[in-house]
Amino acid sequence: MAFTGNFMPTSFKVQILQGVHNFSTGSGQTFKLALYNNSASFTAATTAYTTTNEVAASGSYALGGGTLTKVTPTSSGTTALTDFADLSFTTATITAFGALIYNDTATGNPAVAVLDFGGAKTSTSGTFTIVFPAATATGAIIRIA
Repeated sequence: MAFTGNFMPTSFKVQILQGVHNFSTGSGQTFKLALYNNSASFTAATTAYTTTNEVAASGSYALGGGTLTKVTPTSSGTTALTDFADLSFTTATITAFGALIYNDTATGNPAVAVLDFGGAKTSTSGTFTIVFPAATATGAIIRIA
């Protein structure tokens, strides 16, 4: 299986310190989520969005994925976190094993997070929905403790 866990690529961690990414609502930066088949290969060395092994366009899913609605960063205790609203693709026939969140606004479409679905997730002429975890110190999709 190509996906082996959820993680933030090393390049993203460096880019946070460089000020490349701004997750604040109204920042002008756009983050997207692209879906991938089981042949995709992402590691901590992944640096950017790629079309290689992305699932085919279907229904409202287009190559490049869908635009995420940001939740302004906050903190809980000593953990900084941000999240996104759930994302749905309608009338889509998709089989995906994972996803890549990336910054569609920054030069080179830098990778933000790799998501492992834990196996094939499928929709057949239906709605394919990505449900993000709760925006908490232990659950948010992006958190720095």
